[in-house]
Amino acid sequence: MSHQITRHSCLLAMILMMLAPGCGRTPEPAAPTPVPATAEPERHVALDGQPNFRDVGGYETADGRTVRWGEVYRSGELPRMSDSDVAKLEELEIHTVVSFLTEKEIEARGPDRLPNGVEEVALPMEAGNLGDLTAVVTEARRTGDFSEVPADINPDIHRRLVVEAREYYAALLREIADPANRPLVFHCSHGIHRTGTATAILLSALGVPWETIREDYLLSNTYRQEEIEHRLAQLRDLHAENTGVTPEEVDTTNMDAFYILQGAYIDAALEQAVEDYGSMEAYIRDGLGISDQEVEDLRTQLLE
Repeated sequence: MSHQITRHSCLLAMILMMLAPGCGRTPEPAAPTPVPATAEPERHVALDGQPNFRDVGGYETADGRTVRWGEVYRSGELPRMSDSDVAKLEELEIHTVVSFLTEKEIEARGPDRLPNGVEEVALPMEAGNLGDLTAVVTEARRTGDFSEVPADINPDIHRRLVVEAREYYAALLREIADPANRPLVFHCSHGIHRTGTATAILLSALGVPWETIREDYLLSNTYRQEEIEHRLAQLRDLHAENTGVTPEEVDTTNMDAFYILQGAYIDAALEQAVEDYGSMEAYIRDGLGISDQEVEDLRTQLLE
């Protein structure tokens, strides 16, 4: 059965689609991303059709407990899953897939390809109104010139999600809290903004320190490195072609900031929660309406 929460639409989903490395060109390939200590072998699930599928288990909480492996996964979109990918999801015994994609995104990308019997929950997340930035990003992708793309676009998206997607994040936590729904996967398009914010909220509710949450967020750079480097190289070459300079002469500062995640981006979500509610814990309780008892039940189920 598919569940759906609807809300007034806006332009953020379009921007999120444009943040994907598969659409444009770029600067010289980024330097290899060091693999953080949080990237245990069990964490990453190698799939042909999605590089950023991973387990959120294994993290230690402030009180010394550990998030259980094999209960909750985070990912990017799942329409390009191979037969072996589908078999892998069956092996993981995935019961529920929660998608943050909008109907327009699904029309453009295609529906998730999943094993038979998996329950699909739709939480179509459209948050924030970036107005003229839609045209700015479109033009940057067309020309390879990112000089007009604001450096704070990524942190701004996380801030807006904290403010405007509370209904959806509350619904996600309650889906996860029901043991009948697990193992569960939640995903957006690339597993970065909507999914990154969701993971930060979930791990915060479980008592995982923010430093660890930041490291988990940055793992997207590790698992999407090949995709990111290819995209940046495309954009660099495009900009060089359009301006008559060599690829090596292209200033890739804004381009890199657009595609390569920084800890400050997800920190903006925490800053917004603190600004509005005093702490992430208070945001979960008062902003999302998740009671202290619900948080305790979540910890009882997902920690060991």
